Amino acid sequence: MNKFFSNRRLVIVIVCLIVSFGLMSVSVAIRNKRSTPPLIQQFGNDVVGLVNRVIAWPVNGLKGSVTGVSDLLNTYQENQRLKSQVQELAQTKVHDQSVSQENKRLKQELKLNHALTDYSPVNATVIARTPSSWENQVIIDKGSAAGIKKNMPVLSGSGLVGRVSEVNRTNSKVELLSNSSESANRFAISITNKSGSTVNGIISGFDNAKNQIEMGNITSKTKIQKGDKVVTSGLGGIMPAGLLVGTVASTGTDNYGTASKITIKPAADISELSVVTVAIRQAQTTN
Repeated sequence: MNKFFSNRRLVIVIVCLIVSFGLMSVSVAIRNKRSTPPLIQQFGNDVVGLVNRVIAWPVNGLKGSVTGVSDLLNTYQENQRLKSQVQELAQTKVHDQSVSQENKRLKQELKLNHALTDYSPVNATVIARTPSSWENQVIIDKGSAAGIKKNMPVLSGSGLVGRVSEVNRTNSKVELLSNSSESANRFAISITNKSGSTVNGIISGFDNAKNQIEMGNITSKTKIQKGDKVVTSGLGGIMPAGLLVGTVASTGTDNYGTASKITIKPAADISELSVVTVAIRQAQTTN
């Protein structure tokens, strides 16, 4: 009896499995034949799609805004880096130009030092030059401690630019050739023409517009030509003779026609002084 019931349960289980597999096959076949899902499923899909669009719209907008802000920040940072590089390049260019000009002036001073056989050259740097006295004086970084004394000649490049007018322990004041004030000491100069004749005079003024020295107190009628060399004459006992001042730029007569009018092109650029040389006579050299 028990065996019969046991076999009966087994048969029922097998029948249930067969019916289940049959229903699944029919369901799959029906689903494959239908081109559209059921109405309830369509409604559910539409609702889900609408919800996805509603949620996706602000999310996509926020994502786009974040991306835009990030790109803007990156552009700003890159722009700042480029500006910094441009400023660095500009500063480097200016520095290179300054170094190049300083190197050129130092080479000129080196050539000048070799030419000063009767003097001991002391190189100095211009440390002050005020706009109000630009054409009158400069201050250099050498003083009595370096052997500098009053009235010593000061040169730059290949020619005379002035003389020491005041000496301190560590710096000195230089009166320039271009100083045309009444209180300035006049430089005695001379011109020697090609025939060997000499014309003496003094520096009487300076033309800032043309950057030329004016020579006055000329009494000789000796013919002077453009290009003749102008040097210190040594007259007056203050400035030594033979230091190059410049070359004759033009000649003529003054408004009264009684004296020659001579303008001189300076051998050194007085308007731009950064390095100068103070010429100390060998007999004056200090130990």
